[in-house]
Amino acid sequence: MSGLPAARRSVLKGAALAGVAGVGLTACSTESKGSTSATPTAPVDLGAADAVPVGGAMLYRDQKLVVSCPAKGEYKAFSAVCTHAGCVLSSVEKTEGDCTCHGSRFDVTTGKVLQGPATKPLPAVPVKVTDGKLVAGPDK
Repeated sequence: MSGLPAARRSVLKGAALAGVAGVGLTACSTESKGSTSATPTAPVDLGAADAVPVGGAMLYRDQKLVVSCPAKGEYKAFSAVCTHAGCVLSSVEKTEGDCTCHGSRFDVTTGKVLQGPATKPLPAVPVKVTDGKLVAGPDK
């Protein structure tokens, strides 16, 4: 391109960069439409209920779930799949879940979005204690 006039070279470079940026924005701009369900379709055993701290929450990354315990013996579960682009939350600190893919943050006691780009809350998942173990998802 060195034989091209400076103005034309700038336009071509700008067009190439706009094309690359457009691809990146397209991949990041839509809410998750994932082909797999963000919530379990069968019961999922999460292990000992007392592993979730009272007043806190625990991320079950492999199971794509997050469970909070607002009071002793009381549990709330949500999908840990970010509603922005389908990434699984990377961490939970106290009652906030973090998705490092694009920076979304969620209140894991309510599912509510605390920081975008996500705009939809995390879906609630039924959870109960059976024989001292947390079981999330629909009944059999």
